[in-house]
This record gives sequence, C-alpha cells and structure tokens, in this order.
Amino acid sequence: MNIRSLTRGDGVVIGAAVLLLIASFLDLYSFDNVPDSVDLPSLWGSGPVVFSVVLAGIIGAALVVVGRGLPQAPKVAGLELVPFGVAFTVFAAWSALGNIFDVPGGFDNIGENGSSGAPSPGIGMILALVATLLMAAAALATPLVPALKGALLPAPRPAAPQPYGAQPPGGYGYPGAQQPGGYGQPQPGQPGQPGQPFGGQPQQAQAQPQPQQPAGDFSPFWFAVPVPRPLFAEDGSPTPIAELAPGTWYLAVEQRGAALVAQTQDGRRGVLQDTSGIQRG
Repeated sequence: MNIRSLTRGDGVVIGAAVLLLIASFLDLYSFDNVPDSVDLPSLWGSGPVVFSVVLAGIIGAALVVVGRGLPQAPKVAGLELVPFGVAFTVFAAWSALGNIFDVPGGFDNIGENGSSGAPSPGIGMILALVATLLMAAAALATPLVPALKGALLPAPRPAAPQPYGAQPPGGYGYPGAQQPGGYGQPQPGQPGQPGQPFGGQPQQAQAQPQPQQPAGDFSPFWFAVPVPRPLFAEDGSPTPIAELAPGTWYLAVEQRGAALVAQTQDGRRGVLQDTSGIQRG
C-alpha cells in the first residue's frame, strides 16, 4: 500500500475514524442531577450502537483508505472497496443520528410517565455523530472537491543537481540518478580516461564547448503525479499497463501533443494522457 497515493480527503476520513474510536469509550447516556460517581455505560455497552455506529464507521473508513491506497484493490461481492466503504460510513452517520434522537430506544415508551427522567445523549454519542458525519462527508466529497483530491503527503523534492561527470549517491528512480546506457559516466577525451592522447592532454575537439540544444527540441525530465494515474500502452490500447503513484519520480522520454511517454522504474514505457498538475523535477 502506497500511503503517498492517499488524498487530503482520505486524511479527514482517517482522523474521523480516530475520533469515533475515542468517542466509543465515552458516555452513551447523560442524566440530570446524577452525581459524578455514577458509572454510566460507554458506547460499547450498547450492542446496536456498537454494530451500527462504531464498527460500521471504522470498517467503512478502513475500506475507503485501503481501496484508494492500493493500486488494484480487491472487490467485495463484486463491488469495489471505496463505494462499499462509503456506503458503510453513510450508514454509520444515519444510525448515529437516530440514536441521538432516541438514545434510550424503547425504554421511554414503558408506562405513562416513562419519558420523565429519561436519559439524554452522552458526550460519547454526540462525538460519534460528529465523527460519522465528518467521515461520510469526506468520503463522498473527495472525488468532487479539488481541495480534498490533493495528495495527503507531498512528493519529495528532487535531489540537488550533480556536477558534470560526478556519480550520484543513489540509483535509478529519482532526478539526478545514473541513467541506463551510461549517462553521467566520464566521457572519452577527459584527462585519465580512454581515448586521451599520450601525455595527458585532452583532445582539442573535446575542449570545445558543447553545442546548445535547440529550444524547440524535447528534453527528458523527471516528474511526479499528484494523484494515481493510469499509464496506457504506446499502441493506443485502452487497457492501462501500469499506474503511476504519487511520491515516485518517473522519466518523461517523449512528448506527444498534450500527452507524455513515461518510463517506470522497471523499464516499462507507456503514454500518460492526463498531465495536469504534474510536478517537474
């Protein structure tokens, strides 16, 4: 699971799930004129609240986060994890709202004066309602609100540029790293390298400045995507061959209109059709 593929909306879902878990250990009921020494039950003391609010909310949040964090999430009963988890969070919020309006259940219907002295929602039940409403709202709004679709963790900055001919400290997979095919290796004609004339003097042709590349030519560059995006085959097949994940640097080797031909760390090449918001290295 790549945590860098999670969005800000997923972070809100995680925070709401933590708040729901904390609320589950607080009071379910609240009575007037009851001394503080009285031990009132927590949300775990009510089976309907535990199953329909606490567990439903936590399970829903877990399904949403896992579904968006995995490149290819498994399906449950033919449904993808994210819609399944969103349904759980909405159900938990609906159940919490019902328990707020009628926290004692059918207890207040016993007898003529059964409602007198009936308990009111406790701090745990109130916080559970806030947590489930926030969780359901974030799960539903994340694909629709641009502010929530942003990456939860920003992509790491590219490494500092290396001096010409110097060896970078790492391997393939980030800007400034050595490229396949010998990029970054000392060139023939430099002092102490093969191809140097006898006497240690560099060749005159090598001493001349390298010609500047025309401004209109494409130069390969490193980039990172803000959200997971599919990489399609170069032959135009509609089936993705890979998924680019945020937090990982990829090499753009060619430009085709608004699309880029990208190369992954394992050497696969494909077309990135959606290049909006990419971060260049």
